[in-house]
Amino acid sequence: MAKYDNQIPQDPDIEDPDDIAVTIEMEDGSVKEYGILTIFTVNEQDYIALLPFDEKDQLKTDTPALLYRYYEDEEENGSIEFIESDDEYEMVEQAYFSFLKEEGL
Repeated sequence: MAKYDNQIPQDPDIEDPDDIAVTIEMEDGSVKEYGILTIFTVNEQDYIALLPFDEKDQLKTDTPALLYRYYEDEEENGSIEFIESDDEYEMVEQAYFSFLKEEGL
């Protein structure tokens, strides 16, 4: 299981989610940056889909997304946490696949 810096920068000037990077520290100690593909809600809980960047700093939409729970505090600072339950993950994954289909990805 990867460790991660779960604080997502919140800047009122950022309108495009591609401009936000989430840094995740992997088990082997390497650090990877991911961009936000989408934030979506399932059963009143927000979730986030993260994708790696390619060499041109574009989201790699041909790779599997990382799915996490997403929260915002009262100051709208975002944070993420692992989805522990297999049942919850399957539900979120189905919602994510529906999003991909709707977007034609």
